[in-house]
Amino acid sequence: MSYEAELDKAQKKLRDIELALNESSIVAITDSKGDIQFANDKFCKISKYSREDLIGRNQSIVNSGYHSRTFFKDMWQTIGKGKVWRGELKNKAKDDTYYWVDTTIVPFTKDNGKPYQYIAIRHDITKRKHYEETIEQMAYYDPLTSLPNRNLLCEWLNNRSKDKEDHITVLFLDIDRFKSINDNFGHHIGDLILKESARRLENCLHQADFILREGGDEFVIFLDGYKNKKDVISITNEILEQFTLPFDVNNRQIITTTSIGITMNTAKEPQGDYLQYVETLIKRADTAMYHAKKQGGNTYCFNTHDQNNEMERYYQIEQEIKLALQQRQFSIVYQPLINLDSNQIIGAEALLRWENPKLGSVAPSEFIPLLEELGLIIPVGDWILKSVCKQLKTWQDNEIFLQKVSVNVSPIQFRNEHFVTDLKQVLEETQLDPQFLELEITEGTIINAGSAMNILTELKDLGVKISIDDFGTGYSSLSYLKKLSIDTLKIDKSFIDDLDSDGEIIVNTIINMGRNLKYTVLAEGIENREQLHYLKHQDCHEGQGYYWSKPVEVDDIPKLYHHSINSLENSLN
Repeated sequence: MSYEAELDKAQKKLRDIELALNESSIVAITDSKGDIQFANDKFCKISKYSREDLIGRNQSIVNSGYHSRTFFKDMWQTIGKGKVWRGELKNKAKDDTYYWVDTTIVPFTKDNGKPYQYIAIRHDITKRKHYEETIEQMAYYDPLTSLPNRNLLCEWLNNRSKDKEDHITVLFLDIDRFKSINDNFGHHIGDLILKESARRLENCLHQADFILREGGDEFVIFLDGYKNKKDVISITNEILEQFTLPFDVNNRQIITTTSIGITMNTAKEPQGDYLQYVETLIKRADTAMYHAKKQGGNTYCFNTHDQNNEMERYYQIEQEIKLALQQRQFSIVYQPLINLDSNQIIGAEALLRWENPKLGSVAPSEFIPLLEELGLIIPVGDWILKSVCKQLKTWQDNEIFLQKVSVNVSPIQFRNEHFVTDLKQVLEETQLDPQFLELEITEGTIINAGSAMNILTELKDLGVKISIDDFGTGYSSLSYLKKLSIDTLKIDKSFIDDLDSDGEIIVNTIINMGRNLKYTVLAEGIENREQLHYLKHQDCHEGQGYYWSKPVEVDDIPKLYHHSINSLENSLN
């Protein structure tokens, strides 16, 4: 049979196939080399090529470059043996747009079994593939930065875990002062910086490395196969340098830095749950990152055993503290406030303590920041105010006439929109005269709260006293201080400890400034007679410290108060 007769026979068979299928079929016939001999209207329509463009051209005219050489090699090996091949192909149209087709290639063979023609029958699946890609993007990638998420990380780790001899290094990154960027410029600007941060990080990495956005302004990088600590430091420094470059966002330059925590596994990874092991590495890198933050940021820190112990303690406290208020594990102790002229107890400072059944006595420096971080400081703060006001009223009813009891107020509690209203309700419920309650607020709380002036005015109108705690450690200017409706300046203990050197200059300045502004000045942390004599000589009004008493239980305050009164009467007699 002649070639023309064979072609006519094949085309007749094709028409029969088209009728048997449906009008949506995309059909082409090629010779054994893949040169197109026939293309139906649907093929021309989806490929944007005319029939004249296609006939005589190789099938590769629609090759998109998406599939690998191995992919096509396997396909040709299958049809070259006279077997039917089926698969999904991503092709490129004449206008450079892409489309997907579900393809079946049927070989026509000679008597010797070698194909002389191929019929390719395709169906347009572009919409379905688009949906699949969208779903995959949502499932495996961060919507803001387009970086991989944890789902894709698990797949990457599962593939990698087949070779456990490789070394893996984890970098945990956090953008320094990112919250202030959101607060000052808006979340839209923050999002643009996150996108640019992702791009900069990708440019620093090799193809085998993996990066994901952990959430917020945190990123995690996996360096695969790095055995040398020097190489890890090199790429870490490159990342730090990238973040020192200004971010050009909406015609403004924003400067920020990053803190990086690093953990390396230096030996063959342990048997067992590999994903759990990697999760441990991430937590260790996160721990190291926080230590880099403590050093001021814009640096890196390797994970150490001491850091792990510290973080383990943190997690234990976090678990226990959530039930502490409910189970009444918190208590309040009181440290006397002394008038330095009369040496009399004129008040007390209420201090929060936590005794946990498992952890024992937990230091305030450990649990108070965690209360703030977990959002528990407001209910705990409310409980403290209610307890103190009730106790102070009870003392007054029993003729323990303290001039004031001071309570520390967290910045978060101070900024709470219901703070003043809730405090007013507490005073009404306990029937306490507001003038006997003093609220201690740090300099930073007042400076950083835009509505601080209004809140302080409301509190003063309510009748309570206001004290600036740890004064001298913040950055209040004299002009700002003059505007504040406050009653007391508390000199920070660090300056009292340093009286033998430069501390004298700062203490004298604070005392003179306070007296000139008609504020009461109180020195905290007085521990010996020399400190007391110096402060009295400088006309400091009040003091507190271990020289008189450590913080004591509620029942001890009446005893100390009466002892103070009796001592005064004896000295007068």
